[in-house]
Amino acid sequence: MTAYETLSTRFKRIAALNEAAGILHWDMSTLMPKGGAAARTEQLTALGLTCHELMNDADLGDLFAAAEVDLGENTAGWQRANLREMRRRWLHATAVEAELVEAQTKAGKKCEMIWREARPDADFAAVLPALREVLNLARQEAAAKAAAFGCTRYDALLDLYEPGGSAAKIDVVFDDLAAFLPGFLAAALEHQARAPQAVPLAGPFAIDLQEKLGRRLMQALGFDFAHGRLDVSLHLFCGGVPDDVRITTRYDRDDFMKALMGVLHETGHA
Repeated sequence: MTAYETLSTRFKRIAALNEAAGILHWDMSTLMPKGGAAARTEQLTALGLTCHELMNDADLGDLFAAAEVDLGENTAGWQRANLREMRRRWLHATAVEAELVEAQTKAGKKCEMIWREARPDADFAAVLPALREVLNLARQEAAAKAAAFGCTRYDALLDLYEPGGSAAKIDVVFDDLAAFLPGFLAAALEHQARAPQAVPLAGPFAIDLQEKLGRRLMQALGFDFAHGRLDVSLHLFCGGVPDDVRITTRYDRDDFMKALMGVLHETGHA
């Protein structure tokens, strides 16, 4: 195989492991019994470390250099884009130590489980110590990546989600919003004060009917239930894999719009 083909094969394997971790996370959020948290954390940590080890193979740097030669200047655009994205993920992975990857996974899952217990009583104090550790580790990741990439800590973390983005570019967007929104908000409030008041719909609304309504609108939007699921979780999300998309919502018997808006939002992601 060429260097590019070797890289593609390796990253396909890493992607499959990450997809498996995604399904385990979905199960943790929807079906897993409370007592399975410790074992699930170990499973996700093992997968994360395995992916990190594969990303840090000693020969990857040489393979990337050789792949640039393989592709040349006349290669299809999607292949060059694929190589660029593989390199970006590789640089992010090699910027942090395995110990930090392990610590972040464990701290994140620990914090989530504490949050689940504290959420019904809005007990933020119970979550705070674990959340502080999550933030501490995120700062360590940011510092490591900023040193590796030669940029600010925020820009280093942002690149993982918004490639090429930066605080400077975001400032332009928010400056525009800061100039526009105050006047627009005042006009909207004035208009609402003159408009007829909407008649609220009184509940309770049966959960099974809310689910049927959500599924009907998902189908209208083109969601393929042969390649996806709708489930319930404490925090709404869209996960899974391209051929097996998992989305969640949560229901309120007194307000069907909460679940419905959640379903529509996550269907957009799906």
